[in-house]
Amino acid sequence: MSKNLYIAASEAEAGKSLIVLGIMDFLSRNLTRIGFFRPIVGSAEKMDNHIRLIYNRYKLTYQYDEMYGLTADEMNQYIRRNDIDSIQTTILDKYKKLEEKCDFVLIEGSDFRTHLSSYEFEFNVRVANNLGSPVISVISGQNKTREEVINAIYIMKEELAQENVTQIGTIINRANPKDAKAIQLLLEKNRKKGSLDFVIPELPILQKITVRQIMDILKAKHLYGQEEYLNYVVNDIKIAAMGIDNVLKYVSSGTMIITPSDRLDVIAALSLTLISGNFPKISGILLTGKCEPGEAFMHVLYGLHGMPISILKVNDDTYTTAMKVHNIKAVLKPENEQRIATALGHFEEHVNIKLLTEKVTINRSEIITPLMFEYKLFERARTDRKHIVLPEGTDDRILKATDILMRRNVVDITLLGNEDEIRKKAEAMRINLRSVSIIDPYDNDLIKEYASEYYHLRKHKGITRQTAEDLMYDVSYFGTMMVYKGHADGMVSGATHTTQHTIRPAFEFIKTKPGVSIVSSSFLMCMPDRVLVYADCAVNPNPNAEQLADIAISSAETAIKFDIEPRIAMLSYSTGESGKGTDVEKVRQATQIVKQRRPDLKTEGPIQYDAAIDPTVARQKMPDSEVAGKATVFIFPDLNTGNNTYKAVQRSANVVAIGPVLQGLNKPVNDLSRGCLVKDIVNTVVITAIQAQEN
Repeated sequence: MSKNLYIAASEAEAGKSLIVLGIMDFLSRNLTRIGFFRPIVGSAEKMDNHIRLIYNRYKLTYQYDEMYGLTADEMNQYIRRNDIDSIQTTILDKYKKLEEKCDFVLIEGSDFRTHLSSYEFEFNVRVANNLGSPVISVISGQNKTREEVINAIYIMKEELAQENVTQIGTIINRANPKDAKAIQLLLEKNRKKGSLDFVIPELPILQKITVRQIMDILKAKHLYGQEEYLNYVVNDIKIAAMGIDNVLKYVSSGTMIITPSDRLDVIAALSLTLISGNFPKISGILLTGKCEPGEAFMHVLYGLHGMPISILKVNDDTYTTAMKVHNIKAVLKPENEQRIATALGHFEEHVNIKLLTEKVTINRSEIITPLMFEYKLFERARTDRKHIVLPEGTDDRILKATDILMRRNVVDITLLGNEDEIRKKAEAMRINLRSVSIIDPYDNDLIKEYASEYYHLRKHKGITRQTAEDLMYDVSYFGTMMVYKGHADGMVSGATHTTQHTIRPAFEFIKTKPGVSIVSSSFLMCMPDRVLVYADCAVNPNPNAEQLADIAISSAETAIKFDIEPRIAMLSYSTGESGKGTDVEKVRQATQIVKQRRPDLKTEGPIQYDAAIDPTVARQKMPDSEVAGKATVFIFPDLNTGNNTYKAVQRSANVVAIGPVLQGLNKPVNDLSRGCLVKDIVNTVVITAIQAQEN
């Protein structure tokens, strides 16, 4: 049972950070107290890029100086004193102090950027041995033939064996995509017992720098543009030293233009390309030289609200600036969710997580953190990929969520809306929709079929054929009909539409499951150490006792779907038999109905919230209850109470609230809040895919 794992590269530019990110993601699904450690970093003042990525993304709570052994300067001092052993003992001492606080520590070796480079792999092997850590070695496949890659693997394994290092396996990263499968087959054919070997082909986009990296490395001034535009990928670099007609001939998608600050004609013309539908979208403009753009010009520029571009400024001359940009190496940064999603999707596609789980034996935590829960949702959705329709295809948040979902290889997606408008907006946002289906409700081959189906389903309500066709132009009706007909497995909407607009079509013809009298909603409330279900917080204003019982049973089924043991608390302002009044009696009656209909479910009510969740209060008020103090499903007596409570808990306790998840429908249709974030949309789509799997 190991408490650590060492990631060691055999050479520079092996793409070690991709491997670290992927394995940290795997560890975060199973553990809570994870540490991250590097034996050597560049500086004590500026946080190491790799530590910063892991620290921010996985919300680690350790101090920066706890997460590394030595700085490069400290190591140089030991070397000058010829005190090599102290390098290892200092690293070991720092590591042991961190290990005491952790259930598991992931260790990333050094970067081949110091004077140690000539014997850096041996240095990392020695550190791994001293820390008692098994090793995953990383080999670069860049510019290597199949034979060279295979030879490099055998040489590395022999070196590790001679040093008596415990080898988990080898990852060949950045392999030639044409050779990746052949290399994998050769490795499997010659694999030694117990060894894990994976091949990850080169993904060019991960080797491209971003506008943010240019800004950070050059310490450039950020003159214009939103924060998110700094994440745009730079596909190539062009120096604008010619007339504007010639400059425009060489502009392509993702170009970073470097131009002197006094070339206002170039800046103005490039700004116009961003609002033109006939021009590729550049990634940014980098101004050079001592002079600044004039105040009047900048006033005009700031008035052009919403241009999807970053304009940066440095004092160096154009040639020096171009050379510096050319030498920047791509890194993963925590601010760039798109690139992280791409990296994780690429890692998960080529590294068998199941095999890795079996090999890296860990004590899995019984605590379920929000991060763990979200990862498990992604894993489940990916095992049986479903097709989800998103009717609000022109909304920026929907497009960003679609981008993340496609990069993570979780679902298939159809967007509804005008295709030209969606594609232009996606291009302006630098989002690739190649693998996304787009349907315009006003221009498609399905409208007649859908209208005819709706007419037959609703003609008993007086619907005419013309009304049926008119309704099918509505994206909510069109999307719901896609689900009804099996052309999509589920629908998520509500980012720009009301709840009623989103779910009314589902009430009309998808309808409720057998035995369910009412459609209700629940939220999956991801607390720091567990996941709870709150219901109904979005749909039914004042359910009666029968409906409340139905909501409780549906919520218990939702809990079971997401691996939460249902212990139902029927909430009221009174606990047990003490309270009187119509509101308490409604809850008491609903509790009895649940117990009669589903005696297999642990149900308690009426019960106050504190008695339901706090074991200390529960021991005083309901000492013999199976639910009190350990409830997982909280049923609120009315919408006013439920909606206010979930929002109060979400905001005041910084809890991740996933939902609302609609319960009781024959096929999954889920509603978003109009104030939803991109992350909320991603999670709701994944939830919808899992509901579709159940169907």
